[in-house]
Amino acid sequence: MRAVVLREGALTVRELADPVPGPGELLLRVLSTAICASDVHFMDHPELGLNDPTGRSLYDPGQDVVLGHEFVGEVIGRGPGCTDQFPVGTRVTSIPIRLINGGADGAHIIGQHPDSPGSFAERVVVSESIARGVGPGASDDAVALTDAFAVGEFYVRSARLEPGEIPIVIGAGAIGLSAVAALSRRGTEPVIVSDYQADRRVLACKEFGAHVGVDPAERSPIEVWRELRAERNLWGPAVVFECVGASGLIQKIVEESDMGTRIYCAGGWYTGDTLDITTATRQGVTLQFGGGPWPQDWYGTLDAIVSAELDPTPSIGMVVSLDEVPDALNLSRRSAGPARIIVHPNGDNA
Repeated sequence: MRAVVLREGALTVRELADPVPGPGELLLRVLSTAICASDVHFMDHPELGLNDPTGRSLYDPGQDVVLGHEFVGEVIGRGPGCTDQFPVGTRVTSIPIRLINGGADGAHIIGQHPDSPGSFAERVVVSESIARGVGPGASDDAVALTDAFAVGEFYVRSARLEPGEIPIVIGAGAIGLSAVAALSRRGTEPVIVSDYQADRRVLACKEFGAHVGVDPAERSPIEVWRELRAERNLWGPAVVFECVGASGLIQKIVEESDMGTRIYCAGGWYTGDTLDITTATRQGVTLQFGGGPWPQDWYGTLDAIVSAELDPTPSIGMVVSLDEVPDALNLSRRSAGPARIIVHPNGDNA
């Protein structure tokens, strides 16, 4: 098969042997897969894969790693012990985890371990027990975005917004849009979204249900939140979904926040960051880092996409081939591309 291969810190597109499904595993022909910021983080911060105590990821510069973990594919083979649940030809997606010996020996993140090649390839292997069949209702590209939109669902579910609370989404990239979509599905109003790029603010409002777009170069989203709260005669803490991960941003949010603000940190800090605990204590903020999505978020998001309750495809701004993935990843690294870039490893789908 052809695949995008990371080795010695460099990406190449070349031929590899097809992956072989083991016991309880399915072999998929990849129909659509999405580029994620996590792919860039894995490349740019190899120390995290070198020192992952969980064993779920592994960066070994001397071994091939095939990136990609957001995907949908067609079953073309089954390993020993598989059931008849997914006949050959079934369209299938999966939480991006490959269970080792059925989970008895842990799990790998698909696309972040040499022994669990990812979906920037013509073929990928998944565990049957956590895979899900996809009916005809949703496009391949929509299903491939399940994982990204499940992240926003997790954080919004975790926030447990109360009536009258006004959420602020910081960043309108892939994860920020997923948080806006999750809020919109719950009928939350108003939703404030903050991003430096005007086109992303428009996308968040026009396609995903945000109500107020803020350019943080011109106004603080916290200031806008205070005005909206006063206009509506509300009183209560802000609920902030931080979806950028820029150094110093959490500290800035804490400093500007009112007492009792809840901050859900979805951005990811792969280079680390610092926080003045005294200021956080004085402000009485609550912070949550990571922790999801859980299966209920992932499968629930998939169900919403398949039923057409959620359409993530307006976030797609580019569709590329395998040969174009290295350049597309560089666009993502520089935040110069669209919110979502889709890859069709086997060519355009009918």
